[in-house]
Amino acid sequence: MDAQRMDAFPPEPAAARSPGGPLAGVRVLDLSAYIAGPYGCALLADQGAEVIKIEPPDGDNLRQYPSTLPSESRAFLGVNRSKRGIVLDLKQAADHAVLLRLVRDADVLVHNFRPGVPPRLGIDFERLQLINPRLIYCAVTGYGETGPMKDKAGYDQVLQTMTGMCALQGRRGGPPEIIYGSVVDYYTAALLAAGVSSALYERERSGLGQFVGVSLLRSALTMQSARMIWAEGESLDIGRDMRSGGVTGIHPTRDGHIYISANTPRFWKALCAKTGLDALAADPRYDSVRKRAEHAAEIVPRLHQALAQRGAPEWEALFGDEVPCAAARRIEDMFEHPQVLAEGIVGTLEHPQVGRYRAVAQSIKFGRTPGPAPFAAPMLGQDTEAVKAAVAARDAQG
Repeated sequence: MDAQRMDAFPPEPAAARSPGGPLAGVRVLDLSAYIAGPYGCALLADQGAEVIKIEPPDGDNLRQYPSTLPSESRAFLGVNRSKRGIVLDLKQAADHAVLLRLVRDADVLVHNFRPGVPPRLGIDFERLQLINPRLIYCAVTGYGETGPMKDKAGYDQVLQTMTGMCALQGRRGGPPEIIYGSVVDYYTAALLAAGVSSALYERERSGLGQFVGVSLLRSALTMQSARMIWAEGESLDIGRDMRSGGVTGIHPTRDGHIYISANTPRFWKALCAKTGLDALAADPRYDSVRKRAEHAAEIVPRLHQALAQRGAPEWEALFGDEVPCAAARRIEDMFEHPQVLAEGIVGTLEHPQVGRYRAVAQSIKFGRTPGPAPFAAPMLGQDTEAVKAAVAARDAQG
């Protein structure tokens, strides 16, 4: 990162420096790779859990993804914050024994192996439950633990395409389009954190751990719950596209693009008033969302003509709170956006090789137990010797 920019980095928010967190005292073993599992564990770390990332000798494959950083993958840093890192080769008896010893003292274990792999490695739920009946065992899979596709590898964009997300993403009548940004992976991560937290809460009453299963398939369909309704007696092939026509959407301006939402009567009238299109607001042909969708070909050209008079930031300021909108920005613009800074979402972390960098540091806000300060994702195996030494010391003590 440009050294000249470092002085512009704001200090970490006070809340992030506070000790504790709602999951303080919870130990998580993260055997997962890529995004869904690791980021789910990072969300647990954000809430105060101690997370130990356990990688094979070659490391999490996400470390090898393209990155402009010379020493580490940007993606790996982004989804593995606030974890210690060790390397274990589970095919070697000594390392396998270390993992089983860690399981005895752990609260949660997360992996993203295909269903047939854990039994072969001797780390399936049934075996680990015998070692630690209080263990929350979370499996992240592509398609679930049963069914004809259970042993297939699952990937975000594969599941997007399979579950209809891509078919509804593009223009009507056009080809399917991918939603970039690994949205299924990140939603799976959120469900992982929620499921594990619920299982920990239930354990306080029962004293017992349990299996928690999340899958990319389940997540991709859960994300589309508003579309995935099939009423008895209706045709299966019906309109499920929830888009409300050409008014609500991204539009060009004199400089840049702006997203506008005008689905309610209030917002529609405010949009017309701000853009000088009051006649449209008074026209009964356009007085509902459905009518505006039907007449989009008449409305949108007039709206674009009006929006061409100003740039996107000007329209954003002019619309204010009266018309929900946002000028289209780059992710780079978020590092110093005043709202992001005010909320303390971004913090400054320190990495042994990368140096100081800014990143998402607080995913959830807690008033009384805000959680510990975040720290950088681990280098491959950086804590292996320390963790093994601690395991040996505990064994020596009996």
